[in-house]
Amino acid sequence: MGTALNTILMITVALLTTGVINRTRAILAGRKGVRFFNHVNGVALLLRKGSVYSTTTTALFRIAPAVYLGAAVTAMLFIPVADLDPLISFEGDMICFAYTLALSRVAIILAAMDTGSSFEGMGASREALYGALVEPALMIGFATLAMFCGYTSFADIFAREQSFDLHLTIVMLLTAYLFVKIAFVESGRVPVDDPRTHLELTMIHEVMCLDYSGVDLGLIHMAGWLKTACFSMIAADAVAAVCCFRWWFAAPLAIALTGVAVGIVESTQARNKLARNTTFIVTLTALAALIFFIGYLLQLDINI
Repeated sequence: MGTALNTILMITVALLTTGVINRTRAILAGRKGVRFFNHVNGVALLLRKGSVYSTTTTALFRIAPAVYLGAAVTAMLFIPVADLDPLISFEGDMICFAYTLALSRVAIILAAMDTGSSFEGMGASREALYGALVEPALMIGFATLAMFCGYTSFADIFAREQSFDLHLTIVMLLTAYLFVKIAFVESGRVPVDDPRTHLELTMIHEVMCLDYSGVDLGLIHMAGWLKTACFSMIAADAVAAVCCFRWWFAAPLAIALTGVAVGIVESTQARNKLARNTTFIVTLTALAALIFFIGYLLQLDINI
């Protein structure tokens, strides 16, 4: 029962986060905005349409959206919602989680290159670069959690509410902040990318999907929602572990953390120039290393 509820809550977080982003952006802009579930209706329309394929593409282009969504769904099944058990759990599953998401990235990059389009090729090269740069930050964040909790499984790390400890609270809150920042990169949001733009020369994720339509495009959109939900829930679990470790607190917190944060950033900031994106992502790795070092010193009970 707990495993089923965990999966349902993860799907709910994935569906609601984009709606919260749109609503936050509309409120800050002083307008009514689109309907809350407009993004869901859009994907529902895509799923009822057929896909059109270029004659220059191969079977790789056709199977990539299914691989992309399948990897995102598999990654989602590793993540617990506070005190609930995930469907998949074993020692070292956080490493498997990272490389499952890497598989989804490789699939969509290869599909973009398969089209032979120069625009999609540029998007694929940028996605590969940013993915390689953000990977160290992700792994160092996981290493920080493993160092403090003594486990390499999400279910074990977030198995129970931690007794209040100032050192653990500091590390968990900093780690939650790190994963929210990583969510910006992984989901292609401002300031790294802007899914609302349609300028091929500066687009990153969206330009790789230009040749997709119908069901395939709908699968890619759903996979993006799930990836965002994964990082949102990890951040929410880190906060809930030192605050209120219950699923009814962690799930709304995950929606609020990323939904409100992305909505505020997209309303108040412009996307970075492409040359600055590299610096932004490398800074995340430096931040992750700093959090790891702070956690190491706190674990040794050294004054800093």
